[in-house]
Amino acid sequence: MTVRLLLADDQELVRAALCALLDLEVDFEVVASVGRGDQVAQAAIAHRPDVALLDIEMPGLDGLAAAAVLATQLPSCRVVILT
Repeated sequence: MTVRLLLADDQELVRAALCALLDLEVDFEVVASVGRGDQVAQAAIAHRPDVALLDIEMPGLDGLAAAAVLATQLPSCRVVILT
């Protein structure tokens, strides 16, 4: 089973590095990557990830607020907060 991931971090370098590392794993697939918290829900609805990896501090919405939105709009998506 492949775990579908959404990455959300405002630092492009961090996001790109995480994406590259996770893509090396056969059981993970990065299906979306965003740089703002207010883009998380839209990307999650469009790509249906199993897990969202969220930075705690982002413009638009912080990771906690984005996680709350995901809990209501896409409750099947689990959240991991990165800091």
